[in-house]
Amino acid sequence: SSKTFWTTTGMFPQELIIGFPKCVKISKVAIQCYLVRTLRIERSTSKDPEGFQQCIEKDLQHREGQLQMEEFPLPEFEATYLRFIIKSAFDHFVSVHRVMAEGT
Repeated sequence: SSKTFWTTTGMFPQELIIGFPKCVKISKVAIQCYLVRTLRIERSTSKDPEGFQQCIEKDLQHREGQLQMEEFPLPEFEATYLRFIIKSAFDHFVSVHRVMAEGT
């Protein structure tokens, strides 16, 4: 729902893990968030959320009063889990409003 979001507890790093029902091929990840400074995306192909490998780490641009909408085109890879690590922020609390993964 576009009216719901996940918010941090005020300390960093914070992480959010998304699991898929089976291993999928992903070619692009997009996120809508607020006040995130540094974001790392990792993947795992394990049955359980473990053994993560880094896909990308990026410093996001601060947009006062607006959601940050970031797309990460990536070389196609397989994943059962995606872990989003918010390493730092522009404020004590940040929010994640939407996460999208494209692929097959």
